[in-house]
Amino acid sequence: MRLFVALNLPKKERARVYRASAALRDAKLPIRWIGPDNYHMTLKFLGEVHQDRVTAIEEIMHKVADSTGPFDVSLRGFGAFPTIRKPRVVWIGIVASAELRCLKQDLEWGLADAGFEAETRAFHPHVTLGRADPKFSAGHFRGFDDIIAELTYEGGAQIRTLDLMRSHLSRDGARYSVVTSARLAGG
Repeated sequence: MRLFVALNLPKKERARVYRASAALRDAKLPIRWIGPDNYHMTLKFLGEVHQDRVTAIEEIMHKVADSTGPFDVSLRGFGAFPTIRKPRVVWIGIVASAELRCLKQDLEWGLADAGFEAETRAFHPHVTLGRADPKFSAGHFRGFDDIIAELTYEGGAQIRTLDLMRSHLSRDGARYSVVTSARLAGG
């Protein structure tokens, strides 16, 4: 199974983000857009995981969730990785609060103890909105930076659960399903 640990946004916030990003989709750029039902923030990508390791992951998630109370996240600004001029991933940003950073770090440490490779890249919390095919050159994205510069967004949500997600890959793109959820302490 292809698994990752994520924070899922409430349906209303996903719908607001989808409406606010309409100008990006309307630009008809070579980007495969993700539907709002699949909007989430990945905390830890685990990759292909054998079924016999799932219980250990769930135990770690519950331990981390038991030591973390519900918290609010703020969504702000659109961008792209690695650059806006030649994007691979188009996203909406999430402000990296102390609570979010601590949750991410606790999860990293717990999963590293279980044999999962620790993340070495800097933490840039975001929700992926679309993915560009790497075969397209920067010329295919002319004007994209202007569209992003004109977009603004201020939103947020309360995070109450940590979700183990499964990625189902197909020619039409990925579809995600929740394998299990760990409720944050008091959430």
